[in-house]
Amino acid sequence: MTVLSAVDRTVQQDIQEFMFREALALDERRFRDWLEFLSEDITYDVPLRVVREGLAEWELSPNGRIFQDNKQTLEVRVRRLETDFAWAEQPPSRTRHYVTNVLIDAGEQNGEYEVSSYCLIYRSRGDSIEPNFVSVFRKDLVRKTPHGYEIARRWAAIDQAVINAHNLSIFI
Repeated sequence: MTVLSAVDRTVQQDIQEFMFREALALDERRFRDWLEFLSEDITYDVPLRVVREGLAEWELSPNGRIFQDNKQTLEVRVRRLETDFAWAEQPPSRTRHYVTNVLIDAGEQNGEYEVSSYCLIYRSRGDSIEPNFVSVFRKDLVRKTPHGYEIARRWAAIDQAVINAHNLSIFI
């Protein structure tokens, strides 16, 4: 049985393009522009993956977080990247966010959309020959405003329990 989204094709295409442009802003390190994609009341939540045995109740920690941000803390992170004190990003990371499998459903409120997607982030730094790959499942709440779309919630689960990077100073 095929389940089709209840969302109009035009809305679907607009939101997909919005998601692609958000990824482009991150990859071009236009972090101030990226903040404009986010609502003032955004929650940005990346739970910690935990390796458990067998059929354990959960794989994502109910309490542990890699990131748990709001608009203000994301702005602080961006401001820090603009200084000489972001040592974890010296030299700056080069990223490519490959956003795929975008599925869109109507949200609970009119003008809100539940958007699930996969995101593969390729990251390289300096002259290192070994890039990092971060595979992520995201669930976003995208809201239509008079000025366009904005992300009101980002929940992202990183597939790896152990990330092969010295730091995780990028945006998901």
